[in-house]
Amino acid sequence: MTVTATSVDESDQLEPRSAPASRWAARLRRLVPAAAAALSGVLLYVSFPPRTLWWLALPAFAVFGWVLRGRGWKAALGLGYLFGLGFLLPLLVWTGVEVGPGPWLALVAIEAIFIALVGVGIAAVSKLPGAPVWAAAVWIAGEAARARAPFNGFPWGKIAFGQADGVFLPLAAVGGTPVLGFAVVLCGFGLYDVVRLLVERRGTGAVRRPAAVVALLSVVVPVAGALAARGLVSDKAEDGTVTVAAIQGNVPRAGLDFNAQRRAVLDYHARETERLAAEVKAGKVAKPDIVLWPENSSDVDPYTDAEAAATIEKAAKAIDAPISVGAVVERGGKLYNEQILWDPVKGPTDTYDKRQIQPFGEYLPLRSLVGAINKNWTSMVRQDFSRGSKPGVFQMANAKVGLVTCYEAAFDWAVRSEVTDGAQLISVPSNNATFDRSEMTYQQLAMSRVRAVEHSRTVTVPVTSGVSAIIMPDGRITQRTGMFVPASLVQKVPLRSTETPATLMGTLPELVLVLLAAGGLGWAISTGLRGRRAGGA
Repeated sequence: MTVTATSVDESDQLEPRSAPASRWAARLRRLVPAAAAALSGVLLYVSFPPRTLWWLALPAFAVFGWVLRGRGWKAALGLGYLFGLGFLLPLLVWTGVEVGPGPWLALVAIEAIFIALVGVGIAAVSKLPGAPVWAAAVWIAGEAARARAPFNGFPWGKIAFGQADGVFLPLAAVGGTPVLGFAVVLCGFGLYDVVRLLVERRGTGAVRRPAAVVALLSVVVPVAGALAARGLVSDKAEDGTVTVAAIQGNVPRAGLDFNAQRRAVLDYHARETERLAAEVKAGKVAKPDIVLWPENSSDVDPYTDAEAAATIEKAAKAIDAPISVGAVVERGGKLYNEQILWDPVKGPTDTYDKRQIQPFGEYLPLRSLVGAINKNWTSMVRQDFSRGSKPGVFQMANAKVGLVTCYEAAFDWAVRSEVTDGAQLISVPSNNATFDRSEMTYQQLAMSRVRAVEHSRTVTVPVTSGVSAIIMPDGRITQRTGMFVPASLVQKVPLRSTETPATLMGTLPELVLVLLAAGGLGWAISTGLRGRRAGGA
């Protein structure tokens, strides 16, 4: 009896000690999905430029698929938001380089909501047959929404833009960024399903054949499709060649206040052009047929400032070639971010006004509300820029050059419109001095590489402070500059007029994928409702 009493006492003493330990273990287990969601978002960020670790997007989505499988909508919303924060917080840190963390954190908080909602959709379709296909379509539908709202959208961080060095890149020529992104995400979710089914087989000894086939195809088909699409990628000249010069004049100093020395920026670009002209005259460099200056290379309006006009004219005559000049001009009391075609003999002959202007950079939405929060922000954008309404294709020498000004390179429609309007060559004049030496420049450069393959066009990227580059139609960078140095790039490049399937179809592939996502979500919702009714009955 004594022994039995002692055993009972010991059992009573052990139970309270083990209970807190088990509760802590349970809490830690609940934290695992949250930590995995956030870390897989970080892994996705690491797959983006300037790193060339594009393949990390696959395990990132594989882990994300594991985290979301079978989750209820509340859990999926939170896990999706954590994935979005892990991805976007480091990706978009450059937005706060000069204005502080407030705008950066606000932007990420808003954009991550889209990814949170996508997480709910992915969780909803995760138990359907062919789940990787539905889930990948839901992700692309989320990207389509982010590219359009709020304030005309913010497509930065599209999965396609992280694949400039990857095997999937040729798919951009098939269906643009939506098809390229869909293939990457599908492969990632398919990879998770393959692993999951292998684990199930090890545990039960049996796997449903249809599920295994779909999982394997989700991995194999995107890779095979990318290899097959390589036939659409070419850098052969179809309409002859043109020798192009991209001028990087540099700026007096980085940051928002570089504009305080606007005349100096113009002088720097004129000086670099004249230096190039001297090298051409000395026979050191081939004479360019066309010269491309970056965005904001003349923030002094040459239409109203005779000295600025004389500076540009002198540079054009020295190089004896037409120059596309990035200028800030005022017409009818409105500001425009404009590219001006400046002929060495005729002067300014054509213009292109930027159509996709940057919210909170070139115009200020909700100005009164923003001013109430922080008056310094409203002072940074004293007057809103106005939007252009027409594509910009300059006839420069023997080339039709399509202008896509900086931020516009992130938008599918803005680039495609120039190609369908006849552009044989694309120029992306940019001004990244505001963002110092951040990763923004490299992220944007990767976009231009994707656009080159998407539309089978040479893409030139003249930037005020770097990185300027010349990109072949197959996405290869053949020349590039450093950052915050004056430089010029001169190269003979191919002119092309072939329209890829992506160019011809425009938004159709994206629409098909959005409808596919809607179909999957509809199926999942109806299945859930039938299950509830059956349970209630």
